[in-house]
Amino acid sequence: MSLDLCTDWMLARAMGNTPDRTRVVALSPYHRHYPVAWVGEDWPYHDGSLEQILRLKPDLILVGEYNALQVRRRLQALGQHVEVLPLPKSLDAVAGYERRFLALLELTADQAQRSVPPAAGGSAGRRLLLLGANGIGTGRGTFEDGVLKHAGWHNYLEDPGYVRLDLERLVTDPPDAILWAAPASRALANQFAEHPVLKRAVPIQRWLSTDYWRWQCPGPWTWELSEQLQRMAAQRRPWHD
Repeated sequence: MSLDLCTDWMLARAMGNTPDRTRVVALSPYHRHYPVAWVGEDWPYHDGSLEQILRLKPDLILVGEYNALQVRRRLQALGQHVEVLPLPKSLDAVAGYERRFLALLELTADQAQRSVPPAAGGSAGRRLLLLGANGIGTGRGTFEDGVLKHAGWHNYLEDPGYVRLDLERLVTDPPDAILWAAPASRALANQFAEHPVLKRAVPIQRWLSTDYWRWQCPGPWTWELSEQLQRMAAQRRPWHD
């Protein structure tokens, strides 16, 4: 059983196309709140309540370190087997995270035994801004920063952590490209990215996009994301206005 979105996805990826799928008692309700096409809606799921979780009698309950704090403490107090998985803080830690997850499920997979793929070469000094909703940019020392660098980009932001962006600064010194890492829905949270001044400072062909869900949780798809960013760094087309 899973208690949060990231462990939902890890269970679905590890067991979705195997006979072991029937061992999944329930995913959390979050996979329905934040759907991705490859997971699908045909998984059993619980409502997050202590009562229903106990009724389902799982042998193993998986949860990330920051999630479902109250429920998991009560489950642990009742003697339930709850495994709390620390999320990787760096790209190097993703492979170990995969291995531990699969070991808990008593599964093996060659892809989780791999070492970190070699980093790409530099992208000719090109600075990439990872822009999220509400005008928040991703700076240095973050997991996302590690993904960008591994793929051969230079992070536009030198500030640590997650930074509220200043439009005037961006227009005065624009990044070479912007990766729009937010849901593709029209919302007030997207207004910063839609500002016409920003669109003039960074031409539309230099606005890159990836699947938003790949940034939400680390996992085996992180390697796919890094490879996608490497291909973007190697492309010449976006750098011609």
